[in-house]
Amino acid sequence: MNNQSSNSQPRYLVPLIAVTVLFFMWGFITCMNDILIPYLQQLFNLTYFQSMLVQFCFFGAYFLGSLAYFLVSRFRGDPINRIGYKKGIIAGIVLAASGCALFYPAATFSVYGLFLGALFVLGLGLTVLQITANAYVSLLGPEDSASSRLNMTQAFNSLGTTIAPVLGGHLIFEFFAGEGGNISPAATRIPYLAFAVVFVLIALMIYRVKLPSFTPDEEENAETDGLGALKFPQLRLGVIGIFCYVGGEVAIGSFMIGFMELDSIAGLSETVSKNYLSMYWGGAMIGRFLGAVSLNQSMSPSKKLASMVAIAVGVFALVYSIVDLSFSQMSFFIVFIILNLLAFFVGRSRPASTLAIFAAINVLLLLATIFFDGYTAMYAVLGIGIFNSIMFSNIYTLGIQGLGKYTSQGSSLLVMAILGGAIVPLIQGFVADTPVGLHRSFIVPVFCYLYILYYGVYCSRKKLPVQGAAH
Repeated sequence: MNNQSSNSQPRYLVPLIAVTVLFFMWGFITCMNDILIPYLQQLFNLTYFQSMLVQFCFFGAYFLGSLAYFLVSRFRGDPINRIGYKKGIIAGIVLAASGCALFYPAATFSVYGLFLGALFVLGLGLTVLQITANAYVSLLGPEDSASSRLNMTQAFNSLGTTIAPVLGGHLIFEFFAGEGGNISPAATRIPYLAFAVVFVLIALMIYRVKLPSFTPDEEENAETDGLGALKFPQLRLGVIGIFCYVGGEVAIGSFMIGFMELDSIAGLSETVSKNYLSMYWGGAMIGRFLGAVSLNQSMSPSKKLASMVAIAVGVFALVYSIVDLSFSQMSFFIVFIILNLLAFFVGRSRPASTLAIFAAINVLLLLATIFFDGYTAMYAVLGIGIFNSIMFSNIYTLGIQGLGKYTSQGSSLLVMAILGGAIVPLIQGFVADTPVGLHRSFIVPVFCYLYILYYGVYCSRKKLPVQGAAH
């Protein structure tokens, strides 16, 4: 891809900052679903399966929106290549703001179906953002550093997911709760209206920022066979990888509060559990900041080590300042940070190898979650977050690597696979409602991480082509 505005190396810092702000906000709004699930479960007296319709509608929108995009791009031409990334990003933001605004009538009439409809519209908006913004970040520089850049922006996405359980939980379960802390149907009205306003402000900011534009190279405009992006095996397998990753991560986050409320685990209240949920997402933030450094091919090993240790300490301190937990309650997480650092160095800054190592660790942590009780099980499931960190960005960049003019089309297929966030939690909810119970239902995401382990091994053994890099 070429920057059409200049033949020289463009300055990417300002547009990267602008898009990073957007990543933060959509991370925040996505993680709010983990607060909505127990809130709506109590408000409407739902089963585990019924409450997972929250994720089904939200992430189901990703599938339908991405499917529509793929079909249009396949038969009528890629929409992003026509309108540009900037207009695509703004369109996604406006649609997401509309979804947030629809929470006002949903809360006013207190109808579960209206909440689900609002989540569907919100999910459609974020679908457009996923297709445009992720691919755009991968184009803002050399392709061999795409994983590093995407990990950095995803880290700020995780900052949003870290803050959301604490701030969102306080707003819904405490500040806007009914008298005596009772669940109020109106508790989501003002918060989501405020989120809509923030999205509009971000859209205005993106509109005013000059973003580099990318168009296909001339040689990429030639006619090719009818398979399009699907002719690339790394993409086909990557689609399943994204399905499994998002499905596993979302399922674990969705059941986290309910899991910690179990007497056999910790018997914690929602107001305390939301802080531990914030640690789960905060772990992903720590890992993504570390990944941005580890996967940077231009840094020396000694500089990487010093930078990663400093970042680990700094970001852990940030998470500590956000959550309402004592140091003794959080100290167990230091063990996972050290293990994470070791895993990065064993992976030797290779995206595929690092992905396989992290997936293997998460399989072991999930098995510990299933076969142990008490705080051992709780700590194990919380540790999964930090090893989820680089999975989306690494699977994504491995999947679109070498796709050339099919990058946006391939991106739409990968975003379509976010459907895993709709299906896997629903499956785990079904299992949790059976005699197997919530605790043992965590066997479901084990299969997700086993596949990711396979994909990481596959890509580490296959030398992927490098085409269509931004210049």
